[in-house]
Amino acid sequence: MASSDQSKALQIELVAADRVVWSGQAREVLARTVAGDLGVLSGHAPLLSLLVPGVVEIRPLEGSEIVRVAVGDGFLSVSDNHVSILSEDAFLASEIDAAAVKTDIETARAEGDTEAERRAEAKLRLVDKT
Repeated sequence: MASSDQSKALQIELVAADRVVWSGQAREVLARTVAGDLGVLSGHAPLLSLLVPGVVEIRPLEGSEIVRVAVGDGFLSVSDNHVSILSEDAFLASEIDAAAVKTDIETARAEGDTEAERRAEAKLRLVDKT
């Protein structure tokens, strides 16, 4: 990678409670926070925000494949071109079984668990985008 590309790179760490879900360099990260949708590019001001259940999109430097991850509640921090995304639940599109998620949504609705329903709906949106 050329040094000019390196200076435009963001170092991304997307971490769930039990594992590192994705780590690498990217051009851009899109996420949903309590303040709304957020895009992070190189040179972004320092930031700490609460993540809400949704889909995080990472546009890696290498290749054109966008990495999409369903996340639950968590935190997003930006400092010196380093982006940390921490969420108890985080799943790559390839890890999601749409039929199981639909069952989870029905169960959450029946139990009146709106938080579980929001997390499951985020997973389903991720599967629908692929």
